[in-house]
Amino acid sequence: MITGSIRSQIDAIWDAFWSGGISNPLEVIEQITYLLFLKRLDENQLLEERRATELGQPMRRSYFPEGNDDSGQPYSDMRWSHFKNFAPQRMFDVVDNRIFPLLRSVGGDDTSFSKHMEDARFTIPTPNLLHRVVDMLDEVQMDDRDTKGDLYEYMLSKIATAGQNGQFRTPRHIIQLMVELTAPQPGETICDPACGTAGFLVATGEYLRDNHPEVLMSDASRSHFNEKMFHGYDFDNTMLRIGSMNMLLHGVENPAIDHKDSLSEEASGDIELYDLVLANPPLADYRFNSGGTSIFTNIFGINRDLCSGTDY
Repeated sequence: MITGSIRSQIDAIWDAFWSGGISNPLEVIEQITYLLFLKRLDENQLLEERRATELGQPMRRSYFPEGNDDSGQPYSDMRWSHFKNFAPQRMFDVVDNRIFPLLRSVGGDDTSFSKHMEDARFTIPTPNLLHRVVDMLDEVQMDDRDTKGDLYEYMLSKIATAGQNGQFRTPRHIIQLMVELTAPQPGETICDPACGTAGFLVATGEYLRDNHPEVLMSDASRSHFNEKMFHGYDFDNTMLRIGSMNMLLHGVENPAIDHKDSLSEEASGDIELYDLVLANPPLADYRFNSGGTSIFTNIFGINRDLCSGTDY
């Protein structure tokens, strides 16, 4: 459960965006997600560096290049632990001109993450607002996995447009219950046809790590986990970016997070591709009342009667 202190900190960050000129709630959460993503990348880099030092082995993965870029500026300036201490204008220049190009290449050129990040935009308008938000985010204590999840769920709850396309938030305890009831297995292929921020897929990955640690033991199982197990679809490009970042932050390197309208008849045959489907169907979409065929109608038996209020 998120503490009152963290709740107040997130409220203050949200208010800072609004007073700084960003009033679209989805844009606010997208910009916050980018910054949290940068913070997590630096934390992951620090863990890799510590592991390499303790074991006397090379780093398995580096998120930030070593040395200097073509202009002679150190790549280390792009790490959260460095740029958070910069003056407002220098911080703004680094984030706007250097970090966002880096974000588009994280994970490799051929990953779904890099594909969705092509259209990522840094829209924080002023150096002072960026500096203020970075300072406030740095003060938020996110030391454990549950706190990160609760924090993200709380931010999602603040989106006033929730429900317009049936795309926003399934409470995290409901997601966890559904995952536990379905008990995903390491060799399965799992899909969320309306993935949004990828909450179901993230929870599935966490469940497998906790209950089936062998999923990451061998090269073959690790490859399946990172590249073939998780499939998520959405028709909102912002959700695809946030979902891809969410998966990468939780250690899934190249999930299949793709643009697809799962309510279309073209997607109706997808039911045969997956062992397990976890989803919160977009019941608000008018097409659920049209009697058409889609992956949802095939899997859940959802039809116009359900949307008309018939009790089941």
